[in-house]
Amino acid sequence: MSQSNSIHWEENGQTCSATWHSENGISAHKRVVIADDTLTADHAYGLACEGTALLWRGDFQNARQLLQALVRRIDKPSKKSKRAGKRVDQSSTAIDLFNKHRLIQSQRARILGMLLIQCNSDHAIPLRRAPDVSLACLEAYGPTTESYVISLRELLGVISAHEWRKNGVPVLADEEGEPIFIYPHYGVFSPIRGEYLELVCSAPLPKLLDKESIAFDVGVGTGVLSVILAMRGVQKIIATDQDARALACAKENIKRLSLDSSIQIIKANLFPQEKASLIVCNPPWIPARPSSTLEHAVYDPESQMLKGFLGELKNHLLPDGEGWLILSDLAEHLGLRTRTELLEWIEAGGLKVISRIDTKPKHHKPFDQSDLLYFARSAETTSLWRLAVK
Repeated sequence: MSQSNSIHWEENGQTCSATWHSENGISAHKRVVIADDTLTADHAYGLACEGTALLWRGDFQNARQLLQALVRRIDKPSKKSKRAGKRVDQSSTAIDLFNKHRLIQSQRARILGMLLIQCNSDHAIPLRRAPDVSLACLEAYGPTTESYVISLRELLGVISAHEWRKNGVPVLADEEGEPIFIYPHYGVFSPIRGEYLELVCSAPLPKLLDKESIAFDVGVGTGVLSVILAMRGVQKIIATDQDARALACAKENIKRLSLDSSIQIIKANLFPQEKASLIVCNPPWIPARPSSTLEHAVYDPESQMLKGFLGELKNHLLPDGEGWLILSDLAEHLGLRTRTELLEWIEAGGLKVISRIDTKPKHHKPFDQSDLLYFARSAETTSLWRLAVK
């Protein structure tokens, strides 16, 4: 959840203030000092670790270099901490390691978030060698009438998201073999993990679609699954989401591909009112609390969306219809959910498993042995569960 209030600092003998903005829900820093190109990386690291934020007034590119220097200091633990980590890992459970990973990530984000940038009311940055980020910030935050302060790390994320939105992500090919692009917005999960898309592309469609060609896409995100269903010949698709950014993103992608006559985007909690021959859902895979708005696509507290989907699915399927649940088993390897629990939720929803189609991740993380969660990532399988009413 974004946090917006005032941040205060002393500069040139005056007390100054501006609007504070944080997509991570972080409150405005209480201790803020002015920093510029004369600040050493070691001094900046010490200040950040003790909770002092650095409002940058120097060269913008030097600020980026300083952020990278802070990253190197955080990611290079001492030999003593490495030895201690090995001793902890040998006796730790999977959940212990996951919690340790989350704690490390939280501490890392806290320190790196201490380097701040001020933007003008038109989203411009009044620093030497600053890029033009006006459009990127306008896309992410909308129009503003006041100067505001954000962390440089968040700003770089906004810039990166703008590039994704501008260039798009190739997700599949059309009949002529030309790539089809999806353009993710800031705050909407980018479909860069192609293995789950391949599952939706290849799973056998329910025969009922020949008679009743209607499908639901629950939790539409960028709209990529709706696009795949439309490309596979489904005549009517109703896609739902509750997030305003996701709804806007999906609508833009659907319109760009001239599919808005067959795909309807609506704001809803899980299901629309009607019934469908096919209902597809790719819920967040990890049952844990998100620490920012950007993590809602990954973390689902207490599996609320997953259990909600399974609990109500049968009430929204036409006779002989199917529900497709796309889900990684990473949570099972992390000790956060068991396969038995998942099967019990399916059973309690009055559902049966027709089949399960499995695939292995193709991104780099399962092969990174330095990752604290390598034991789980290397064993991960992503599945498409074909479900029907019992």
